[in-house]
Amino acid sequence: MSFELLDKVRRQLAAQARPGRGPATSDIVRALCATGAAPPDQGSLLHLSAALSGDLIGAGPLQPLLDDPEVTDVVVNGTGGVWADRGDGLHPVALRLGGADAIRSLACRLAAAAGRRLDTGSPYADVRLPDGTRFHAVLPPVAASGPYLSLRTHRSRAFTLTQLVEADTLTADLADLLLRIVKARLPFLITGGTGTGKTTLLASLLSSAPRHERIVIVEDAAELAPDHPHTLTLESRPANIEGAGAVDLAALVRQALRMRPDRIIVGECRGAEVIELLAALNTGHEGGAGTLHCNAAADAPARLEALALPHGLPRAGLHAQLVAALRVVIHLRRTGTGRQVAEIALIDSSLSPAGALSVATAWTRHGPGPAAGILERLLRERNA
Repeated sequence: MSFELLDKVRRQLAAQARPGRGPATSDIVRALCATGAAPPDQGSLLHLSAALSGDLIGAGPLQPLLDDPEVTDVVVNGTGGVWADRGDGLHPVALRLGGADAIRSLACRLAAAAGRRLDTGSPYADVRLPDGTRFHAVLPPVAASGPYLSLRTHRSRAFTLTQLVEADTLTADLADLLLRIVKARLPFLITGGTGTGKTTLLASLLSSAPRHERIVIVEDAAELAPDHPHTLTLESRPANIEGAGAVDLAALVRQALRMRPDRIIVGECRGAEVIELLAALNTGHEGGAGTLHCNAAADAPARLEALALPHGLPRAGLHAQLVAALRVVIHLRRTGTGRQVAEIALIDSSLSPAGALSVATAWTRHGPGPAAGILERLLRERNA
């Protein structure tokens, strides 16, 4: 498809646009006819209008990948190619996007659809597209051989724990244990590297929460979609062009406390919101949860220290709050066959000398670990 044709159709659509309404397929067909570029047979006309629809409304040539239910991530490495993740890591895709100008035009259009500026003066953007897709872009000269695009697909419904067992993300025993942790309202943290399925697992676990509970979710970009009738999402807001109007996660956690939550969830702990979350969990808001980028469950305390200490919470205070409020760590990893829950661990100070903070394994895919008895006692105390 030529860019000249795309430009003609875009100008024709602009001329016939209706306020508050995006172009439909019929509008595109009419625009093709008006430009004199409509094919003579119906089949070719429908095919061309569908291709134009992707370029004008969706993510262009990337849209079929985003529509694929197996695809979780799509990345564009400038003119160096397109890669997609179907659960087994990123693999190259035979897809042509055109030159750097075409990729830049696509990136700017997607950012504009989410109400964000993307240009030389503001060369990067991280937004949620209207269909829920998470979109990040970096333009040259910041992106040396860009533009670089990253898209994470959004699924409108969460997987059930049974589906995760069938996909080998969980064993049946681990699924049963996680269900008991949710029912017992034990606070938990889901850890793992990028693309290991932290958000997917968190949405599944929240879907298992009792239906009468009110769940308030705080996220940078709304990605969690638990199958639960009483969930509310608060989404952070970046500063405007003048540098004003930003609303960060820490402020949203404080707002969530005033919304009569049964559970407060932080989609991803990245900074000062860790302090607010721990404070909330220590004031009677049990069952809270969040996700954290981490290489291993044992690294969780150190990662939390790195996030909290620069914001004024001393190490001793952080350790005290962790032991009192955030006991369970669920760690995910990516294997050659897909994403898997590798370990369920406990943060504790009684398992190491001199009361130092430690993380002990309670369960793995192969069975119970050293802290299994402590976890079982916690669950019994809560009648789960």
